[in-house]
This record gives sequence, C-alpha cells and structure tokens, in this order.
Amino acid sequence: MNESKDFIDPKKTDALYQGEDKFAPYPTSVSSPIIKPIDKRLLKATALDTMQQQAMQQIEMLKKQADLIMLQVKQIEERIEVSHRIYKADIGFEPVAGCVYHLYLHQHKEVLSLVAPYEWGKNCPYSEWLASVQLLADKTWQILSQK
Repeated sequence: MNESKDFIDPKKTDALYQGEDKFAPYPTSVSSPIIKPIDKRLLKATALDTMQQQAMQQIEMLKKQADLIMLQVKQIEERIEVSHRIYKADIGFEPVAGCVYHLYLHQHKEVLSLVAPYEWGKNCPYSEWLASVQLLADKTWQILSQK
C-alpha cells in the first residue's frame, strides 16, 4: 500500500498524542467522530455572563431579605421605645397580654387606662388621649392607633 507523504501516523510520531486512541484530541481513524475545536474565548465569555447574571439575582434576593430584616428591626425598636414610654406612665392595674389599653395625658404625666376615649362620654378626667395600645406576649407594647 502506498502511503501519502502528507499523512503522519500519530502512533509513530513522538511529538503527537501517545495515549489510547479513544482519548485522543483528534480523530485517529476515518470512522472517528468529528472533533471540533472549542472557541475558548466564546466559552469564557458565555460562562462569565451566566455567572454574572446568577450572582446579580442572588444579590438582589439578599438585598430584599436585608430590607425585610431592617423593617422588622425598626418595628421592634419602635415597640421598645413605646414600651419604655408606657412603663414610665402611671398604671393603676396589672395589664394582661393581648388586651387593648389607652394612653392619656393628665397634668403633664401619661396615664394608662382600661377605658377607651369613646367610653368616657363628656366626663373624661384626662386632658388628652394619646394612643390605644396592646400588650404583647413578650411584654412589649404595640400602638394600635394614636393621635
């Protein structure tokens, strides 16, 4: 059989691949599958774009979670502030968790009452209604309505 000068048998050349034929980076026979070179620049650009998009989605999700947490922190801080204010007021009874109470101003001092503003009629002993509040199970107070 007459071999062409252009054909180089990779099995006989030291400079070329020397492993098993099935792992060769190029076809070793006519029946081998076509091996197309990979455009590494395109592969890297596509991978970078995909990574960037995925990272941005995760960052946006975390930002939304952080915003929600900060809102919850603000609400708790407000409850603490209101609780300090109410515990400094005059309280003539033991408040029960879950019940609604009313905060009034009386002679420059705040007073917590069981009686709502509409229940007093014209005989309200306090100069001003400030807020309706509810005692929560953790002993903090939540403002339901205020002036």
